[in-house]
Amino acid sequence: MAAKFEIKKSKNGQYVFSLFATNGQVIAVGGETYTTLDACKNGAESVRKNCGAHVEDQTVAGFETLTHPKYELYKDKGGQFRFRLKASNGEIIAVSEGYKAKASAKNGISSIGRNAPGAPVVVAE
Repeated sequence: MAAKFEIKKSKNGQYVFSLFATNGQVIAVGGETYTTLDACKNGAESVRKNCGAHVEDQTVAGFETLTHPKYELYKDKGGQFRFRLKASNGEIIAVSEGYKAKASAKNGISSIGRNAPGAPVVVAE
C-alpha cells in the first residue's frame, strides 16, 4: 500500500482528511473540518508543505519556543504523548492520536516527513 491523504465527507457535510502511512495506519488527521472539498485539499497540501518542520518538545522543562511552522510534542491530560503540526501562520493543520511512549509520538512525526511529500490526495466515496 502506498501512503495517501484520504478525504472523506462527514455526516454533517464537512470534509476531513487523514494521512495514511504505507502500512495502512493513520499517522495524523486534519486539524479542522473544511466546508469545501478544495479547502480540504489545500489543508492536505499544507501538511505536505510543512511536514519538514522542527519539533518543539513541550514535555521537557524550559523547552525552547520555536517559530512556525513546527510540530508541538506534548502530553495530554490523560498522560499520553501527542503532536500537532502548525503551519507558518500558526494554524493547526494536523493532529495525532495519543501514544503511551514519547518515542512512538516522535516516530509518528518522522513518518509524516517520510510519507506526506509523495502522498497523493484521494477522495473517498
